Amino acid sequence: MDRYLVISSDGHAGPPAPVYRDYLEERYKPAFDEYQEQVRQLLELSRAMRQNEEFVAKWERITGGDGGLTAAYDSDVRNRVLDEQGVAAEVLFPDADVLGTGRVSASPFGSGLNGGAGTEPELAMAGARAHNRWLADFCAQAPHRRIGVAVVPILHDVDAAVAEIRAAHGMGLRGVLIPTRWFDAPAYLDPRYEPVWAVCEELGMVLHTHSGAGPADYGLGPGMMAIYATEAYWWAARPLWVLIWSGVFERHPGLRYVIAENGAWWAPDILAKMDEKFVGGHNTEKMGKVFREAISMKPTEYFDRNCFLAASTPGVEDMERRHLVGVGNFLWGNDLPHPEGTFPYTRYWIRERFREVPVDEARRMLGETAADLYGVDRAALAPLVARIGPSLDEVHGDRPVTPAPA
Repeated sequence: MDRYLVISSDGHAGPPAPVYRDYLEERYKPAFDEYQEQVRQLLELSRAMRQNEEFVAKWERITGGDGGLTAAYDSDVRNRVLDEQGVAAEVLFPDADVLGTGRVSASPFGSGLNGGAGTEPELAMAGARAHNRWLADFCAQAPHRRIGVAVVPILHDVDAAVAEIRAAHGMGLRGVLIPTRWFDAPAYLDPRYEPVWAVCEELGMVLHTHSGAGPADYGLGPGMMAIYATEAYWWAARPLWVLIWSGVFERHPGLRYVIAENGAWWAPDILAKMDEKFVGGHNTEKMGKVFREAISMKPTEYFDRNCFLAASTPGVEDMERRHLVGVGNFLWGNDLPHPEGTFPYTRYWIRERFREVPVDEARRMLGETAADLYGVDRAALAPLVARIGPSLDEVHGDRPVTPAPA
């Protein structure tokens, strides 16, 4: 086949707040109305403080005036955008509006990328259920193209979380998003979470964490956002070594785990140091067998078998280190409709990053590994790929690719 099967490992979807409201159980609607009013006030404050209005204006201009957010909930628009971008299928996370326009809502009660932090646990779980119901319906409109990831705040009520994972699986969703941070709850090495790992392995639900949550102890001092941006990868990466060292993948060899929207450049060095500690040496001899307490293989072996990095809009450094990361552990993503993603210039960015990459490696990173991981029906997508998929010449040849970023 002279075209690439492209599967984005990181897309975002969600409707306007009134639509979410319809998916909530009746008893939670008054609380939702109050919560959304607080959100509205925060958005107004955020817009007043925003530092780059020029960018916002430019972004809305180049995306047809809506910032791409109509595609966050309109199935036909979503499909048209993906066709233009050459993307056959995608993994869908919540919280599409990162610029605070208010055109669409975040997952109710902060149950999405923030994992319900700062929200009463019952409301966070109710919000998650509403998002998951909506997402299941959205995915059902294009079932071969959409891979839904259920939001499941697991920190407070593990039994309720397990029940929601089973419900999400029954609705056709194929993954689970858990909070990146555990805040004041027990960390993920705690045995209380064992039923979560077990049910995900049992049902083949891919486990995910996603960039976004960070510490809340900066205040509003100078450099606050720059500090957050510098640390963002670390908070998203932290669950990786917690799950490895605590033996989660030792006990659950069939569990698959994806770190989304967090690049890949950081992984080789820290995994190499973890291996060094597992093997043992002069600088860890005093600690005895603590690095073999819960695992029997090198950390890199668990990573290779169980873990994947969904490197949205990968940078040059991500691509240069792909062999150290593992080509088979590297997933590409477009981060639609976030402005830091490849939209609306996905074909351009695929060419920029993959032009010198061998075809067999590019096929795996752009879609084949994701197809295996999420059980994508390649045969069902084949006619679509033949029509919209980037051609080998488009990616690796000399023909100019337009448009390029303005």
